[in-house]
Amino acid sequence: MFFNKQSRHRILLLDPDKVEAGFYDELERKIRSFDPGIFFVGGSFSGSGRADSVVEELKQKTAKPVILFPGDYAQLTPRADAVLFLSLLSGRNPEYLAGQQVKAAPVIRRMQLPVIPTAYLLVGGGTLSTVQYITQTLPIPADKIDLAVATALAGQYLGMQLVYLEAGSGAINPVPVEMIRAVSRAVQIPVIVGGGIRDLASVDTYFEAGANGVVVGTLFEND
Repeated sequence: MFFNKQSRHRILLLDPDKVEAGFYDELERKIRSFDPGIFFVGGSFSGSGRADSVVEELKQKTAKPVILFPGDYAQLTPRADAVLFLSLLSGRNPEYLAGQQVKAAPVIRRMQLPVIPTAYLLVGGGTLSTVQYITQTLPIPADKIDLAVATALAGQYLGMQLVYLEAGSGAINPVPVEMIRAVSRAVQIPVIVGGGIRDLASVDTYFEAGANGVVVGTLFEND
């Protein structure tokens, strides 16, 4: 619906706990400079329940799709265009493999939110990321490309519609280009990448490696 193997989307991730009301007008210059094709809204914490107001402001100010990237089912809001229905396949914590999904399912049904089943793969970024700390799971080592490919394939065979390779917010090292290229070639579903991206040149490099979407958050926050 929003992603395919031919798409190339710049994705701007906004954490509801890091923006205030009226943020769009304040950040409009930066947003236009980055020119995102899609907005993600969400964070690793359950947060303050501000996802609803952030999504509402985006919907008022832009015609671009707004998709939830929830760290907890409490971040769901019916105002969004869709939600990434994440399963942390790189970890072995049942709460993030299926527990959160079971809690979210009746809420999503009630809200009539379109879902994008997503194989979420945490990749070692050289530091303890918030995602790793919260989920209490080990990331895939950055040099274990075969393991990343096998995990992404498992997601595809389980019926996932998207692979998300994530180094973690503020990672020292981004997802290796070689891993992006190998995973993209191995799977028939779109691949998006985020975490540790420090310049816009890296975005184009990831697209050349086969990424169908590149997610930027900290880079945008740091201007």
